[in-house]
Amino acid sequence: MTEMVYGTAPARAGDPVLPRWWRTVDKWTMSAILLLFGIGLLLGLAASPPLAARNGLSSFHYVERQVFFGGLAIITMLLTSMMSPALVRRLAVLGFIAAFFSLVLLPFFGTDFGKGAVRWYSFGFASVQPSEFLKPAFVVLAAWLMAASQEVGGPPGKAISFALVCAIVGLLALQPDFGQAALTMFAWGVMYFVAGAPLVLLVGIAGGIVGFGFTAYNASEHFARRIDGFLNPEIDPRTQLGYATNAIQEGGFFGVGVGEGQVKWSLPDAHTDFIIAVAAEEYGLVLVMAIIALYGVVVLRSLFRLMRERDPFTRLAGTGLACMFGVQAMINMGVAVRLLPAKGMTLPFVSYGGSSLIAGGIAVGMLLAFTRNRPQGEIADVFQRRGH
Repeated sequence: MTEMVYGTAPARAGDPVLPRWWRTVDKWTMSAILLLFGIGLLLGLAASPPLAARNGLSSFHYVERQVFFGGLAIITMLLTSMMSPALVRRLAVLGFIAAFFSLVLLPFFGTDFGKGAVRWYSFGFASVQPSEFLKPAFVVLAAWLMAASQEVGGPPGKAISFALVCAIVGLLALQPDFGQAALTMFAWGVMYFVAGAPLVLLVGIAGGIVGFGFTAYNASEHFARRIDGFLNPEIDPRTQLGYATNAIQEGGFFGVGVGEGQVKWSLPDAHTDFIIAVAAEEYGLVLVMAIIALYGVVVLRSLFRLMRERDPFTRLAGTGLACMFGVQAMINMGVAVRLLPAKGMTLPFVSYGGSSLIAGGIAVGMLLAFTRNRPQGEIADVFQRRGH
């Protein structure tokens, strides 16, 4: 408890792996993730039985699967957090290659599960969404390329990372999955900015993104339908957004009571994309604010610890992962309250979903690995030495 209040102790040479990991890992971030997963199970108990009944399954079928995949995600997170940044980087490069080629082959071997977007590989007993695993691997690879470009005689890492993100965005747009495409581009843009990109270039890229949005609106019926629904001042009460908006309004400050919510009977995605509507209806604004605070703990704690990091690669990769994690949560909740158009994006560690849970475990495990205290000094030490 003392370390959680006053900070973690730096690693000492010769320490066994587990004691060294426990002293150096950010316990506040790890605790926030475990609490988010616990809240997800609580909401899953409320949201998933109606869907299970409609599909002729046992009442807690989806909860049992969430426990299983969530357990794998937590184990993956803990194991990944024990790795060194160099090992995380090597595994991320291999993971990126596998996920990228899986994304390339998706139009030929993937399925849409009747949702109009080919995003998954179906194996009968389970399905896999490659883009979920591609995101954290790409962030680490892009951070490595950007950091390498800052070295004397280094490769043109920023240009290579830009080419890669354009290729990824193009593949995701073909599915179509504009939400994941925007999230990947955002994570790259944050790292590019931290790496010292000129503001004029970032403005130009933003203009290009706006132009791409207009093109996508005119070329994709799927994209146009979602934008039109978002811009329409009248909400059809029979749509998912209509049900979610009504549920949030009904919940008020303290909610209608555990098990008394009605939105879970109307929303087919109540356990995934609109899980926050279930939280708002049954538990009210109190639980929603608690969820937002937990995401804030993860993002802000990570960014503050990364500010002291002197290794450019670690600082860039950690920043990209932390911002991507926080923005994904913001997008999910923003869609539910109609601040953003529908994106089909899960709420990290709270929504049901095997791919999103395990990929989230990998991403947060990487983030925990990058934010561990190490006996290398901090960025402030470099400026102090330069001043003498």
